[in-house]
Parts: sequence; structure tokens; C-alpha cells
Amino acid sequence: MAATTTVYHSRNPQSSDYYRCVQDHFETFSQVYEDRFERQYGFFRPYIQKVIYRYLDCGDLHNGFARLKCKDCGHEYLLAFSCKRRHFCPSCHQKRVVEFGEWLCSEVLKKVPHQHFVFIIPKILRRYFMYDRKLLSDLSRCAWDALKIFLQDAVPEKNPIPGAIIAIQTFGDFLGFSPHCHVLVTDGCFYGSRGMFRVAPPLELKRLETIFQHKVFNMLLAKGKVSGEMIAMLANWRRSGFNVFCGNRISPNDQMAMENLGRYIIRASFSQERMHYLDQEGKVVYTSKDGKTTKVFPAMEWLAAMCSHIPNRGEQMVTVDSKNI
Repeated sequence: MAATTTVYHSRNPQSSDYYRCVQDHFETFSQVYEDRFERQYGFFRPYIQKVIYRYLDCGDLHNGFARLKCKDCGHEYLLAFSCKRRHFCPSCHQKRVVEFGEWLCSEVLKKVPHQHFVFIIPKILRRYFMYDRKLLSDLSRCAWDALKIFLQDAVPEKNPIPGAIIAIQTFGDFLGFSPHCHVLVTDGCFYGSRGMFRVAPPLELKRLETIFQHKVFNMLLAKGKVSGEMIAMLANWRRSGFNVFCGNRISPNDQMAMENLGRYIIRASFSQERMHYLDQEGKVVYTSKDGKTTKVFPAMEWLAAMCSHIPNRGEQMVTVDSKNI
């Protein structure tokens, strides 16, 4: 009986709508950015240009390749070098997503219940994080400090220690800049020298939201981004714009759910499958996640929105807190 084999098919990024849109418009986009997009998206970071040029070379055999050979049959094929850029290159980022989910389950997470929290801030504050990306790490710290206070208070043990993976996302469904934190956290705390674990009771989300709001206000005030008067005004709003979401408890044995959630919290800012490039019109049509809504972008507006989600070189978008998670 013949052995089942798979055939390697090299990818062809140049044929995708996404690649053609970037290739057609990026040079003009970089020239007009200061006049047309700087006010909305902040100054043009030089690193963005490096990321996009690397993406345009990604997967192209003309820009370098490795020759792979099977030791058994002697078959050879060429594997083009990749750009390894985060968030902007769909192929390279998807590889990172898959590896991250596997790494979480095999190397990091303990066999204890976990929960998924999402911490959201109001629209009026989001521009500060767009213009100063260093604030994103402070935002993740605010979310973790608020959650840790609740978990440690909920577990009646001496020196309880929770653990969490915190991922920062900056995008919404249609690429609007919407910084928020996804937290995959132990549903309880470790305690004692033997690393025992006690499950926490359900948390009061409204109180958790209030603590998170207080910490974000204090952080922005200390950084000189907002005034005390502005904080007082926002605190008196009927709907503050702050929100905390909590998902269902994840069983210690549900590795598939844990791995899928790990992939979800560092997913790319957009989906190629939901994007259609109209090259003759110079527009991009993007479909919402539920498939019910579409939005039409001028191509350069699409690129400006995409570039706002590119992390700076060395910028950490994922944080691990505590050795036991």
C-alpha cells in the first residue's frame, strides 16, 4: 500500500489582494502621510517603512531562499525567506499565532481552571495610546493590578498568588484604534510551599471595572496626559466607557479551548479572507466578522489604519505575570 505523502506548494503572496493593495499605494501613501493622516493617526514612524518593505520581499525567491532536501528520497525544493514581521504580514503573523497557542499549553499553563477577561477603555482616552505607544504596557499593568487585587482578596489563604497571560490588542472589527487588554488568568490562586491551588468564587465585575477605571485615571494623570478636571468630568458620566468582560470558566483538561484562546488573544489585526481590493477604483471592501456588514475604504486610508497597529521594534504585546499560571 502506497504511503500517504503531502506535496509542498510554495505560497504566492504577490497574487493576494492585500499584497497588491500595499504594492500599488505604499509609495504614494508614505509621501502624503504627513498632510493627510498624521493628525488622525500620529506621526509616521520610520519603523513602519522597514516593516512594509520587508513584507513586500517576503516569500519572494528572488530575495533569498533555503534549499531543502529529503534524506530518504533526495527530493529538493526551495523555501523563500520570510520577513518575520508582526501584525502586518499575514503569513508570518499566523505562524507566530499557532506557535504561541502550542507553547502556552505545553510549556506555560498549569492544569488548573482559567478564565478570559477583556478590559476596555472609553473612546475619549484612546488617542493618548495611539500617539504614545509606551502607554500600552502601562494599560496592561492597570488591568493586571486590578484583577490581582480581586483574586487575592477572594482566596482565603496566606500570600495567594494568581498568574496571567496579558495580551494587548489595538484594533476593532474595522481596524479602528481601540486599545484593550485580553487576560488569560488562573481562576483562583496558588498558595503554600507545595503550590496548592484554590479556585476563586465569581468576581463582581462592576467593582472590578471601578478599580480598573481608577488605576487607568491615576496612570494617565501621573503621565501628564489628562487633568484632574477631565477625570472628574469622566467619572460623572452615566456611562463611563470602561468595561470588563469575563468569559466562561475553562476546564483544566480542555486543552483545545485553551490553545484556541491563546491564538485568539494575539491574532492579526485583520483577515485577508474578508478583504477585497478594487484596484481600478483604488478602494478596499472589508466585511465584518459576522459577515453582515461591509465598509469601503480608500486604499490609502486602509493602509493608514493598518499601520497604526504595527508594534514598534521590540515592543512587547504579550506579558506573563507570575511563575505559576
